[in-house]
Amino acid sequence: MPTFPRRERAEVVAPRRRTWAAHAAALWAFAFATMSFYWAAGGTFGVNTLSNTIEGLAGQNAWFTAVVWVTGALKAAGGMLALALVRPWGERLPRRLLLIATAGAGGVMALYALANLGARAIQAIGLIPTPASMHTAAAWWHLLLWDPWFLAGGVLFLLAAWQSHTSRGVIAR
Repeated sequence: MPTFPRRERAEVVAPRRRTWAAHAAALWAFAFATMSFYWAAGGTFGVNTLSNTIEGLAGQNAWFTAVVWVTGALKAAGGMLALALVRPWGERLPRRLLLIATAGAGGVMALYALANLGARAIQAIGLIPTPASMHTAAAWWHLLLWDPWFLAGGVLFLLAAWQSHTSRGVIAR
């Protein structure tokens, strides 16, 4: 039976970085960007889940289409921000700035989602009316899909910043 050498004392080994949250945040952002690019290119699937106003502007208005392209680019940039935390090319950027930007983006998304979830929940139980710019089905889509989607993204960005900040050397025994 083979014997394995025993370590007599603890030693510090190279830092092990936890990266799953940053990769998940990037995937979330790239998926979100893809939807924007699809809609900006004239796709209509899913537009009716947003609002009457957006549904009316989609594909019909040049400035609105430009805004959707820009939001897609910003979402893709968010994916790159998350990856910068864990990829070698991200080490060229100031670490503190990366952490603040990632945590800030996550915090803004999470707060936005929670505020919208609260508003849609109050609308769903009938305490306040659904806005005229949004049909009732779109309000339910926001409550059950879009606002939880935003919350998931916010949490992933916050976790990515936290994991990146707390990654330390591991004590091997």
